[in-house]
Amino acid sequence: LAPGGCDFAVNTHTHTFASVGSPSATASDGCKMPIPEPDAQVPEGDVKKGAKLFKAKCANCHTCEKGGNTKLGPPLFGIMGRTSGTCDGFAYSEANKSAAIVWSDKHMFEYLLNPKRYIPGTKMVFAGIKKEGERADLIAYMAAQS
Repeated sequence: LAPGGCDFAVNTHTHTFASVGSPSATASDGCKMPIPEPDAQVPEGDVKKGAKLFKAKCANCHTCEKGGNTKLGPPLFGIMGRTSGTCDGFAYSEANKSAAIVWSDKHMFEYLLNPKRYIPGTKMVFAGIKKEGERADLIAYMAAQS
């Protein structure tokens, strides 16, 4: 079990890519491929500022404490290191499940910029956070919650 009690499995089969355009790619056999970790530089974040941002921007839909409930979105306790679309008790989109992202600070940094662009087809209704410092603070907070 991953942190937070969520099961996950990593897609380990390989394919020849037909094309690569967005962060996720489709293999020539139609199977969605995991989104590779981006080459992003994540600034140092402030956990206290991140807690305030989480409360203001995320808490309506997510919990981040151990044992937190599923709300409009899945609980985020222990999100770092968990594979996308795998937390029991939440009905993820096929896009989120097939992205097969193992959440890291780099993935989260890019995802939070524009979730619908990073995982086309996600059900997450959130415009994103443009400011790098705010994304870094939020990531620092989420990483500390595990």
